Amino acid sequence: GILEKIRSCLIKKMLPQLEDRRKYHQEFASSTSFHGVHNIVQTQSKARKVLWLLVVAGCLGIVIWQIYSRFIYYFSWPTTTTVVVQYVENIKFPAVTFCNLNRFQAHAVSNLKVIFSIWNVVSAILQKFPIENKYSQELNDFLVGNQNFSMKEFTRKNGFYLNSSTLLECDFFGKPCYPQDFEHVFTEYGNCFTFNHNDLSTRKVSLSGRGLYLLFDVQQDQFTDESALDYTDAGITFVIHSPQEFPRFDGLGLLASVGMHAHVAIRQLKSITQEYPWGECKPGIKLQHHKIYSTNGCLLECKARYIQKWCGCLPFILPGNGTECDLMKFYKCVYPAVNDIEIKGLCTAGTHNSTCPTPCEQTDYPTTVTYSSFGGEKATKHFSAKLRKSPDYIRQNLVRIEIKYHDLSYKITQQQKALTISELLADVGGQLGLFCGASMITIIELLEYIFTNFCWMCIFLLLKAPEMPHWNSPSQNQPTHKEKKRGIQEC
Repeated sequence: GILEKIRSCLIKKMLPQLEDRRKYHQEFASSTSFHGVHNIVQTQSKARKVLWLLVVAGCLGIVIWQIYSRFIYYFSWPTTTTVVVQYVENIKFPAVTFCNLNRFQAHAVSNLKVIFSIWNVVSAILQKFPIENKYSQELNDFLVGNQNFSMKEFTRKNGFYLNSSTLLECDFFGKPCYPQDFEHVFTEYGNCFTFNHNDLSTRKVSLSGRGLYLLFDVQQDQFTDESALDYTDAGITFVIHSPQEFPRFDGLGLLASVGMHAHVAIRQLKSITQEYPWGECKPGIKLQHHKIYSTNGCLLECKARYIQKWCGCLPFILPGNGTECDLMKFYKCVYPAVNDIEIKGLCTAGTHNSTCPTPCEQTDYPTTVTYSSFGGEKATKHFSAKLRKSPDYIRQNLVRIEIKYHDLSYKITQQQKALTISELLADVGGQLGLFCGASMITIIELLEYIFTNFCWMCIFLLLKAPEMPHWNSPSQNQPTHKEKKRGIQEC
């Protein structure tokens, strides 16, 4: 029915005569802004016609090849990286988290091997530690006999602590700082303390070469240092990070051993990554318990979600507000859940389609560390008299750390699109204009010409097509209603 209506409509609008169509083609070729075409039509000489035909065909071929290569390059999603160094009058100081390499006090519990095995189970959430099978029976006996044992409270009370006896000196840019300026945080090293944490992240320095000066007393005689447990070092480990990020020691922690003076020069590096498909970042991702997005924070929240779903509780070492896991849940459910997350790859990082893609913006603090022996002969005598300790104690327990900016500048590394949409259109337009003298108006003219010829072809095909059969008409072998009536009358 629809085809019949179209057919009847086209019959009223007759197809243009052959002469009119030739005239239309002639006018288009003579008036089009596509350069070179009118020379082919208007030139009387056959040699010149052939020459101009070859020129136009060659230029058209080059244009098609150039435009094709531009589109192929664009859809390869190329990027460029620019590095800009900005000098400022003052610069924000990063957060620094300090931990003692000795996690627990020696007098805290009689069976220290069990405590370290328990801590390995707890810290496996942040860093993979295998459970030692040789202590499995002792661990099971301890769990049965200590149902109400809280590893969180035990670590808080018997781990590394920060007070006037362990933090002997603290100075930030000429002003004294105190233990209450540090925020407590749990890491794989147990109790750790962060200077310039999120609530106090407005600290700035306006002069390079000056920053944070600290003097620690690690108190080796009160902490564990048993080599049988693979903890052979004594000193302070620390990591420099953004104030809004959770400290990450895996592969990033620095170390200052006892009797040493660590000089740390830092720089600020801001990295800006493009979203997919140009880069691997995914804009718009927000974390529930962190102010800014980071891959490490995202991984911690991902693990927290899965563990809370499977075990019905939340480890105290992970961010969140769920019910705290007891020791039995850690051993029976949380540790196997962490293994399952690792094996199945439920919390992945890096690519755009992973659980935790690369952040679109992040701030790092590359460091240069140099060391010197802490305290000469006079300095050792000075601290020995001040602390009322022997010179050997000063050399075996004191650690000085100095953190400062190399200069008042920060470096921005920005990933940019090598070819944007506007640049792609400019390239295409430049190629069309250079080889064919064409523009957007020319393209519209060609589209109009093609559409007109397409319509004429459709009209021609529809007018020449046979009539549609009447599907609802009765069969020739069966009499119609009128024939039946006439036959009855004759009878």
